[in-house]
Amino acid sequence: MKRIMKSIGRAGEERGITGLETAIVLIAFVVVAAVFSFVVLSTGLFSSERGKETVYAGLAKTRGTMQLSGGVILTSDATNITDVTLGVTLAAGGDSVNLDNADTNNTTVISYIDSAVVDNDLTYVTTEIVGDNDELLEPGELSEITIDLTQNAAILITANETFTLELKPPTGSYMVVQRTTPPSIAETIINVN
Repeated sequence: MKRIMKSIGRAGEERGITGLETAIVLIAFVVVAAVFSFVVLSTGLFSSERGKETVYAGLAKTRGTMQLSGGVILTSDATNITDVTLGVTLAAGGDSVNLDNADTNNTTVISYIDSAVVDNDLTYVTTEIVGDNDELLEPGELSEITIDLTQNAAILITANETFTLELKPPTGSYMVVQRTTPPSIAETIINVN
């Protein structure tokens, strides 16, 4: 009889401990699930925030884009091209672009590239055709940029030669203008579209 009582007493003790262990395991599962869901939600929120920043950075990059307005006019000395003139305006919804060549900190840089020469800082003059007579190209304005190629003795654009101009505003995407000169440069003003 004593043995039976001891067995019953132990069985009752084990049941209580088993229930307590089960409760601890369940609580641990709930805590782990809560921590895991917090990590998943935080990662999702962080990822969506980074995605939003990427979209806004892309919009800022394209909003300052300039576009060519009209043809590219070349001026020559009947042998070599001396000046390149082009009209620029902002693309629809674009941000203002600084065309002040004297402002060395925050201005548009123009590069020249051909098969033999790369010049990353050409001298240019801006003439505002439509606007408020400042060096800032704003929505609805039209400016004419004249690039003096005689400032760099290495640049010699002759007949039937391809050259590239890159206009790089402080913000926004580059505008690339690539043209080929005509087979003969006899005229002093040439329109290459």
